[in-house]
Amino acid sequence: MLAFFKNERGATAIEYGLIAALMATCLLVAMPFITDAFLSDANKLANALK
Repeated sequence: MLAFFKNERGATAIEYGLIAALMATCLLVAMPFITDAFLSDANKLANALK
């Protein structure tokens, strides 16, 4: 039973899962701002090339 509690392999997998979830949340929150900035720059470039 003691060996079960000393095993940390599952904890590492959970930590990686939490990091991935945090990164996904940050991307979802930042995406509208990144998209708006990109579209603005793309429109400026398209207008400059006309």
